[in-house]
Amino acid sequence: MKLYHDYKKLFKYLIILFLGIFIVVPVVFSYAQTIGELNAKISQKNTDIAKLEQEIKQYQNEIDSLGKQKSSLNTSIKQLDLTRKKLIADISITQSKIEKTNLKIKELSLQINDKQSVISNNLESLSLQIRKVNEFEQEDTLATLLSGKDFTLIWNDIDNIATVGEKIREATLQLKEIKVGLEDTRKETTDAKNELLSLKSKLADQKKIVDQNTTEKKKLLAQTKNSESSYQKLLKDRLAKKDTFEKELRDYESQLKYILDPSKLPNKGVLSWPVDYVYITQLFGVTKDSKRLYASGSHNGVDFRAPVGTPIKAMADGVIAGIGDTDKQCPGVSFGRFILIKYDNGLASTYGHLSLIKVYNGQKVSRGDVVGYSGNTGYSTGPHLHVSMYAKDAVNLKTLPSKSCPGRVLTQPIAPINAYLDPMYYLPRL
Repeated sequence: MKLYHDYKKLFKYLIILFLGIFIVVPVVFSYAQTIGELNAKISQKNTDIAKLEQEIKQYQNEIDSLGKQKSSLNTSIKQLDLTRKKLIADISITQSKIEKTNLKIKELSLQINDKQSVISNNLESLSLQIRKVNEFEQEDTLATLLSGKDFTLIWNDIDNIATVGEKIREATLQLKEIKVGLEDTRKETTDAKNELLSLKSKLADQKKIVDQNTTEKKKLLAQTKNSESSYQKLLKDRLAKKDTFEKELRDYESQLKYILDPSKLPNKGVLSWPVDYVYITQLFGVTKDSKRLYASGSHNGVDFRAPVGTPIKAMADGVIAGIGDTDKQCPGVSFGRFILIKYDNGLASTYGHLSLIKVYNGQKVSRGDVVGYSGNTGYSTGPHLHVSMYAKDAVNLKTLPSKSCPGRVLTQPIAPINAYLDPMYYLPRL
């Protein structure tokens, strides 16, 4: 019976295929919990996360309110304390997301186990059908007829065997559907595990930023000896140094020769936002605030509201062309912690005032990659992200002696004045 042998070969193929699935997707969790119980726990985690988000929003409102007040030692200490509370709440959210993702992985593993059980049952059913065919083939049908055995029973056997092929085809189609579902669940599990790794990395970063916040508060108290007059003197000295540095930098950049070639620049709207929640606090060029805050009277970038610890993302594919911290050379006069990215599309950007840098020189980055976290380093009147934009071939990291900090050299991105571009032209429309 050729049909029988075809079924036998098919059965062997299915056994190899689905045993392979069992090997690739081992069940690694115990199944004391049901999917319903896991879903209830996931729902509770979502509730916890929502509560923490409300708490963070309240902290941020208080920080924003303090930022509108006149600078004082008391205000600065309150800002640092509130920022610490907010960061700790950020950590709690990340930990809740990690726990939620672990629950999701357990739930997916239960689903995998269920699908494997169905596959096993279907394979057993196929095995039974094959055995029936095998038994029928082994009998001498003519001898059975002459033996006097009830002809109705024999006819029923023949009729049953005639339906075996259809049953095997149906079972095979069902197995294929289950296999597709199993592969989808495996992909979800892999995605969840990747998300888990990302959350754990974010958690480690957040803890580092909390430690930096603690160090910053101790440093401020040590510098001022908890004296308001000492704090105001510190602010005055930093402002004077900042103005001096700005002038020397602008004088230097004004002397650089550069011919801007518009054909090398991309069209408008080619970049993505560097932050998830967009709130612009100062635009490029001459603005009301730029006249007050900058010696040149012009703001050379765009500022985004970004509480300390906000993830900062690459706006396009490119390469890290420089990282650094101007506070190590001359505190409070420039970018503080910064990243210079040269994009593949002819643009380049500097991210300034960061709390933490996540990339290294020469690293390739893709649009949307987290490259650092926002902060309040350098000359900054409050936590935010500063973005300067340039023609790619015009900006480089340079080291120059500093008049504002005599005896020190300052390393940061520098470009000719006419190479600065308005970031808003290349960012999405609001």
